Amino acid sequence: MTDAPDHARIADRLASQGYAVAPDFLPVAMAARLADEARALRADGHMRRAGVGQAGGVGIHDELRSDSIHWLEQEHASPAQHAYLDALESLRLEVNRSLYLGLFDFEGHFAVYPPGAFYRKHLDRFRGDSRRTLTTVLYLNPDWQEAHGGKLRLYLDPDGAGPALDIPPQGGTLVTFLSGRFWHEVQPAGTERLSITGWFRTRGEGVL
Repeated sequence: MTDAPDHARIADRLASQGYAVAPDFLPVAMAARLADEARALRADGHMRRAGVGQAGGVGIHDELRSDSIHWLEQEHASPAQHAYLDALESLRLEVNRSLYLGLFDFEGHFAVYPPGAFYRKHLDRFRGDSRRTLTTVLYLNPDWQEAHGGKLRLYLDPDGAGPALDIPPQGGTLVTFLSGRFWHEVQPAGTERLSITGWFRTRGEGVL
């Protein structure tokens, strides 16, 4: 499991550049267990096509994203999910201590991208709702190869143009970034791509 210095390094990167990439945030074996759980949820029919928007305005838009998701529920979490959520809680406390972001709670889901699936460029913070503050993406794919594609493209300019950082979805890697600052997209992959995507939220303004 990750130790406090790893959390501190993530907080330092967030302070200096607004994003952090932490390889081996979770042991490979634990990431593999979470991957198995994602596949089991899909096989049992518990995955649903991901929509775009919030509350009553969520809709399926095939031209924007083509993944399927299953929301995590603390009361129904498996031991592996609890271990990951505990690691995130330690990270939340460290980030709040270091950066005073006021992160209050977490919401997240498994995401399964079948071969060829994608998510077009977007921001994670909803218009009129400032609560999503820090995005977290944990990758669950063992032995990911360059030829598989499926990278997370993180645009470094606030307007979503200019230079970008391409991050391969290697199992156990955690990517964090400020939700309202970084445009990003998921590029199509040649093989199944698994992750847990989530957001630390503040008590800030709800839907206006």
